[in-house]
Amino acid sequence: MGKSRAALRKKRPFEEAFAQLRQHYLLGPVAKEVMVRARRPLEVERGSAWLCRIEADAQVVVDADASLSVAQWLAVLGIATLVLALGAPRRLAVPSPLADLAAQLAALHWWRSLKLGVLPERMELAPEILQWGRLPLVEIVARLKSEPEHELHDGRWTLNASLSEPLLVSGAVVRRYAGGAGRAMDLEQVFAQAMVDNAKRALQAHNDASHAPREGAKPNSNAARAKRWLIAHYPLLGGLLTQFELVEDAHVCRRMDIAVAAIHVGAGEIYVNPARGLNLEQCKFVVAHEVLHAGLCHSSRRQGRDPFLWNVACDFVINDWLVTMQVGIAPDGLLFDEELRGWSADDIYLRLAADLRVCRRLCTLRGDDVDVLDERPDRGFTDREEFCRRALAQGLDWHVAEGRGLLPAGLVEAIRTLAQPPIPWQASLAEWMRERFPLVERRRSYARPSRRQSTTPDTPRPRFVAPDDERVTRTFGVIVDTSGSMDRIELGKAIGAIVSYAQAQEVREVRLVYCDAQPYDEGFVAIEALASRVSVRGRGGTVLQPAVDLLQTRRDFPKDAPILLITDGFCEDDLRVARDHAFLLSSGGRLPFVARKPVFRMT
Repeated sequence: MGKSRAALRKKRPFEEAFAQLRQHYLLGPVAKEVMVRARRPLEVERGSAWLCRIEADAQVVVDADASLSVAQWLAVLGIATLVLALGAPRRLAVPSPLADLAAQLAALHWWRSLKLGVLPERMELAPEILQWGRLPLVEIVARLKSEPEHELHDGRWTLNASLSEPLLVSGAVVRRYAGGAGRAMDLEQVFAQAMVDNAKRALQAHNDASHAPREGAKPNSNAARAKRWLIAHYPLLGGLLTQFELVEDAHVCRRMDIAVAAIHVGAGEIYVNPARGLNLEQCKFVVAHEVLHAGLCHSSRRQGRDPFLWNVACDFVINDWLVTMQVGIAPDGLLFDEELRGWSADDIYLRLAADLRVCRRLCTLRGDDVDVLDERPDRGFTDREEFCRRALAQGLDWHVAEGRGLLPAGLVEAIRTLAQPPIPWQASLAEWMRERFPLVERRRSYARPSRRQSTTPDTPRPRFVAPDDERVTRTFGVIVDTSGSMDRIELGKAIGAIVSYAQAQEVREVRLVYCDAQPYDEGFVAIEALASRVSVRGRGGTVLQPAVDLLQTRRDFPKDAPILLITDGFCEDDLRVARDHAFLLSSGGRLPFVARKPVFRMT
């Protein structure tokens, strides 16, 4: 069967360009609603550079005889389509030279981002002039009116190279008929919807690239369905769960000794053992349990406690909250005790630590080991844990705003507490000094005359003086770890903070002891000289106990004077300090034991 004459006819350049435009990811939906045709004989009294005319009825008339390549026609038709997509025929009074200039400026600004085809040389404008296209169409017209002498008014840069022949003309309103009813076609709405759809595709592509499904993933498993249910129905946990991947691999769980479930915050993975055979409701409970471990930063909040006991204490708290919220059904053998309802994890930990025989019969979701698998706990909040905190706090705000139900008061309090910024170590150190060295109340004494006594020779005036006994006992000991692992810059920060806060509390001198493998007693050092004229000694290993014993046995050191130890934590794990004391740790440092006294962590 022979082909028709229309099929055999070779497409003209503007037709090929328009066919490409209709396939464009952003302008394609608009171009499909636009009709492009060649001008009829005597339809337009065109000049030598006339290219097209845009009618309000979504019709573009072009000069098919213009000597333009396909790439140049693609740029011309792209600009014409952008003029319609931006609503210029509807928003501006047409025909009008100012409307033509404003519409093409706005379209050129968009074209520069899309780079469709190749513009004719005369349409190249300076970047500072193209910035006008960022303004609304009405404001562009107003700016053109305010600058009548501007070079833009000559029109040589426009599609038709002149303003004598209008680009925009009025026309009938185009109606689209669907289901027997006609409605006015809004190309602006079509363009806006195209941008929305394109943004969705870009986000979906980015999400697919960054969250590629794991090999062997089971999208229809009970755990996967439980995760989707929590994201859709529980805003409190939804934002947090989207950043974790489910791993349902029996071999992985067997290798990692995971009985039911576990979580690795750093890797962004939640492990669920498929061999346990949990149903949908049990999977909801287990997945919510694990993600709450991440949101409440239980790994970093351990702070030197026994890992297993701390995990068990946190499990008691989380399970109580989930049972109260009726999130799924708890699997058999899960840690839950009505007597501990309302207790904090810290209080439960102290109770468990007092009866270790009971702890041997307890287990986590992993079994007889912790189900929070991060390898570097107690190092402060990591970037991922910081994200988990923010996601859980935002989820709480969304949960409350949407009225998705009541939450346990303990859970709300824990989330709000974590959302508060931590108190800087300098403020905590200053408060520690204020508590131990409150400003002395000065007393009046006639033993020394007032400086204003000469103004009233006949009337005695007392002087306000500080008690002498306060001057003697108003001091404290500073033990500085000068081992090779201590950073000099952080040592300077620590000593500078001590000098500043000690002066504020009117502490005149401190007992300074440097310590690496042995102590170096510097005696009492004036606060003013502490940061300027003291040279650091040592830089060997770290043993703090001899320095502590030195201060505790010196007769010239007040018995009730506290001790501040500056260290990075790489010291003996059986350090004993009988006096009131505190630790100032360098950034990233941790003590090898549970401290009973304040610990200030430099950041």
